[in-house]
Amino acid sequence: MINVAFVCLGNICRSPMAELIFKNMIEERELSSSFNVTSFGTSDCEEGNPIYPPAKKTLIMHGIAGNHIAKQISLFDIKNNDFILCMDNSNYYNLLQLAGESYAHKVFKLCSLTDNPRDVADPWYTRDFERAFADISDGCRAFLEFVLKDRAEAINYDKRH
Repeated sequence: MINVAFVCLGNICRSPMAELIFKNMIEERELSSSFNVTSFGTSDCEEGNPIYPPAKKTLIMHGIAGNHIAKQISLFDIKNNDFILCMDNSNYYNLLQLAGESYAHKVFKLCSLTDNPRDVADPWYTRDFERAFADISDGCRAFLEFVLKDRAEAINYDKRH
């Protein structure tokens, strides 16, 4: 089982979008049994709140459904995930502080593996949820391809059992 956590600031826009987009991708490829996927915020400012309605609307327009309640990431969560994928530089530096040297190797920016490394546009400020969706989808595709190569043995084991 590969444990993946997506992280943004409040856990109501980008990271839950990434969680649901990635879950949809692995479900389409019949890989759900090989992954445990969650999302978090670096802040507790939105803890307990659902996905922001415009983010949820964008997902539904792309045929992706699901619910989520915001929660803040902890060191426990970092320890118990194989990959922590964040949306931007601010999230990245906050996570590195929390992770410390022992777990910093688990923290990546989501779009760092794409052909166009970049931060995921923050729709809270831009109001451009389609652009965020496109950035996140690109990052999730690149990450999935990376994991399929990097963790092929684990995924093949899960398929056999």
